[in-house]
Amino acid sequence: MLDPKLLRSDLPGVATALARRGFVLDVAAFGALEDKRKAVQIEADRLRAERNAGAKAVGMAKAKGQDVAPLLAAGEALGAQVQAAEAQLAAIQSQLSELQLGLPNVLHTSVPEGRDESANVEVRRWGTPRQFDFDVKDHVALGEPLGMDFESAGRISGARFVVMTGMLAKLHRALAQFMIDLHTREHGYVEANVPVLVHAAAMVGTGQLPKFEQDLFAVRGDPGFYLIPTAEVSVTNLVADQIISPERLPLKFATHSLCFRSEAGAAGKDTRGMIRQHQFEKVELVHIVRPDTSYAALEELTGHAEAVLKALELPYRVLSLCAGDTGFGSAKTYDLEVWLPSQGRYREISSCSNCEAFQARRMQARWRNPETGKPELLHTLNGSGVAVGRALVAILENYQQADGSVVIPTALVPYMGGANLLR
Repeated sequence: MLDPKLLRSDLPGVATALARRGFVLDVAAFGALEDKRKAVQIEADRLRAERNAGAKAVGMAKAKGQDVAPLLAAGEALGAQVQAAEAQLAAIQSQLSELQLGLPNVLHTSVPEGRDESANVEVRRWGTPRQFDFDVKDHVALGEPLGMDFESAGRISGARFVVMTGMLAKLHRALAQFMIDLHTREHGYVEANVPVLVHAAAMVGTGQLPKFEQDLFAVRGDPGFYLIPTAEVSVTNLVADQIISPERLPLKFATHSLCFRSEAGAAGKDTRGMIRQHQFEKVELVHIVRPDTSYAALEELTGHAEAVLKALELPYRVLSLCAGDTGFGSAKTYDLEVWLPSQGRYREISSCSNCEAFQARRMQARWRNPETGKPELLHTLNGSGVAVGRALVAILENYQQADGSVVIPTALVPYMGGANLLR
């Protein structure tokens, strides 16, 4: 959520900033609603003051033995007016809140201009795509003989699900364990195990609601729940409604979890295989930091995600997302894309974002600044470290052999009981 004070003081400036994303802010409508709020607020305050003065007058009249019936009647009438004004004010504030929750984050000045992914800027590459002396297969053709079963998954759950068995399932598990170990042992993260069912308030806190409700799986009940699309939701909300002491910062969490996405906006995209699933697993990295350190933290976080791909010896590139392709809650994002031989191109495997105070304001996540002694908003960052299924896809394709077997990356051999080949 953007700073309400900024919206009140410089609405045209906010509109100009959001226009970089291609977002059109109706300044006139927003301004008119804010003016109406101010007027009703002033009237409600006036009525309360008049009601309070009347209450004092009743007390003085009683002390003097005077007839208080007219004063009580006037007080009742004022009370009704106060209730009506407060109800009107609440309705206007609800409208304003709804509008504010629909506004994306303001972008950092370093974010490249552009309307779509074609304007994303490549920052660096690592590794050289392997040259094959045989016809490469995609991960589905490679995986099905090894235990990748879409037919059974379809019978159980439908499209965009997969069943894995045997050594392939073990490799998938090994990837998650390897990533968690790497991040906790070498990068200073605290491992967290968090719920995958959350209340709507948690989704609002990290920006999934109300904007992206169609992309979520809701679970009926009282109260209702949502299945998380990313562990970012659960982990970031660990600091919701908290004031963190400066000595505890930065907070760095790594968690392996199931994730659930309806892929409502991806009809027809990546329908074959494991690239885009309704249920998948991911190792998520979350940083909670002081505002003055958040951009250094973004570079660090991105480097930690890169370290996974380097350890697995998978060629990748890093992109700085342009204004039109940066996510709703992010002020700046780097995407990591891994090389997939069957497609002859790089595909996203991690997205690392600095949300600045956007999520913290929604969650009221604060720290006590020792220089002022006052609570101030934290900055939150998140990134995949990395998507487990997509890492598996990349390994199958990049490490495939002519006979259909797959070499297991050296870093994963200890997690595979010493096995170095899938066949």
